[in-house]
Amino acid sequence: MQTMNAGFKIGAFLAVLIAGSCSSEVSTLSSDGAENHPIIVEPSTNAIKLPFSAPDAGLMPEDSARFESFVDAYLNGGSGAISISAPSGPDSSEAIAYFGERLAEMGVSRSRILVGTHDVTNGDRQVELSFVGLSAHVDACGNWSQDLSETASNATAPNFGCSVQHNIAASVSDPRDLVEARTLDPQADQAQRSAFMGKYEGGKVFTADKRKGDLSNEQSGHSSDTGGGQ
Repeated sequence: MQTMNAGFKIGAFLAVLIAGSCSSEVSTLSSDGAENHPIIVEPSTNAIKLPFSAPDAGLMPEDSARFESFVDAYLNGGSGAISISAPSGPDSSEAIAYFGERLAEMGVSRSRILVGTHDVTNGDRQVELSFVGLSAHVDACGNWSQDLSETASNATAPNFGCSVQHNIAASVSDPRDLVEARTLDPQADQAQRSAFMGKYEGGKVFTADKRKGDLSNEQSGHSSDTGGGQ
């Protein structure tokens, strides 16, 4: 009997150790997926190369569209200056002047436009524009180390919330919004803001008015459902 009691005590002691080791491992995971898979915001360089021959020729339509999209990205999420680097040569000043004027026309402050030249390599005479922005990303998902069929401990799975965090990082228009709140726009409609705040504080609904067509579709849908149930 004493031998059995000793064996039972040893077995119970080992079970406590195993349970303790499991609980310490689980405790490292939070029930909040945002804590386990944080969104990392860090600087990233954005650059584009465009062929340019002369100011009169300008850019081809597809290159002009790429240029405008690039500048929009800078205006919406760029940090600091935007640089123009033209290939060295007699036409470099014309290329710099052309792109500098187009940047200014699109709303880039001239004080934020940096210009320079670079050596031509392998015959590449394209003009390069670049700026530093912010990118948001999350470490890769796919940690299947935990047996999800074992749910007795009701522990948080390693992948919990990971895909949601990835979607947020991919869809945010300006990663700076994840770091700090934006300042209020001085050109905002103060009257409209006051009206919405008044409705919000009063507990009123302030959704946009629905079109008559949408309302009629909803009403016909309800009547159809009711008729089908009788």
